Parts: sequence; C-alpha cells; structure tokens
Amino acid sequence: MIPKWAKSNKEFVRRTAFSLIAYLSVHDKKKSDEEFLQFFSLIKKHSTDDRNFVKKAVNWSLRQIGKRSTFLNEQAIQLAEEIKLIDSKAARWIANDALRELRNPKTFVRNKGGLK
Repeated sequence: MIPKWAKSNKEFVRRTAFSLIAYLSVHDKKKSDEEFLQFFSLIKKHSTDDRNFVKKAVNWSLRQIGKRSTFLNEQAIQLAEEIKLIDSKAARWIANDALRELRNPKTFVRNKGGLK
C-alpha cells in the first residue's frame, strides 16, 4: 500500500505512506536493511511536497530509516545530501533537518543497542 498511497495527491493519504515507512523502520525487526532502500526513491521524489504534514512525514521516514543501523545511517545521509541539492525549499528543509539528527553523535549513543 505504501507506493499506492505515496502517489495519492491527498495530503493525509500521502502522509500515511511515509508515516508507515517510519513505523516499519522502528517496529519491523524482521525486515532487512536492504528492504528499506526501496523507499529511498519515494522519499526523494516526494521531498518537494511542501505541504506541512507530508513534508514532516517524509522527513520522519528518512530519519527513522537512518537510525535503524549503521549501514542505513550512511545511506540515509547520502540520500539527504542528494535531496539537499534539489531546488525546493521543502527538500532543503527535509535534508537539513535529517542531517542534523543523523550526524548527531548523541543519536548513536541513544540508539546504540539498535544500531548494527
């Protein structure tokens, strides 16, 4: 349902897609890191959506994926750097906010047990 909901132009339907990605990042322990990489194209594509609830959910999904493991942290930082280059105020906000958290050493200390 995530790709289908992400395509929707309805604000709260699209928001739900990214909120679900964030939820899965935290709670689905059986999913492999590689399975989360499939969401990166959706995150990048919709990072230009400047509607507040969508923008925050896209940001949330990127941050939660990046806190799942060291591998995904590196991948999420790389994606955030790509998003930062997009000519969009929403994209720059998403990237800068995500980078602030993903590069923060305290994030790793707090999630040390969860990072692989």
